[in-house]
Amino acid sequence: FREIAEFQKIVGSLIELVDQLAKAAESEKMKAIGARNLLKSIAKQREAQEQQLQALIAEKKMQLERYRIEYETLCKIEADQNEFIDQFIFQK
Repeated sequence: FREIAEFQKIVGSLIELVDQLAKAAESEKMKAIGARNLLKSIAKQREAQEQQLQALIAEKKMQLERYRIEYETLCKIEADQNEFIDQFIFQK
């Protein structure tokens, strides 16, 4: 009986140890899942931010093109007005 009791004691200790290791493994697994989810969240945020910045760049390029066309138009108007002024002055 003593040997059986000793064996049961050893098996009990072994089961307790395995339970502790299982709990520790589960805890680490949850930490890893949390870290992975955080990284996914950060990646999605960066992707959304990149899309916003790309949209802003496209908007600014369109604005720049409008300003370029407006500038060219104003330069032509200025040249026409200067030509008119020159013609008016030479007529006097």
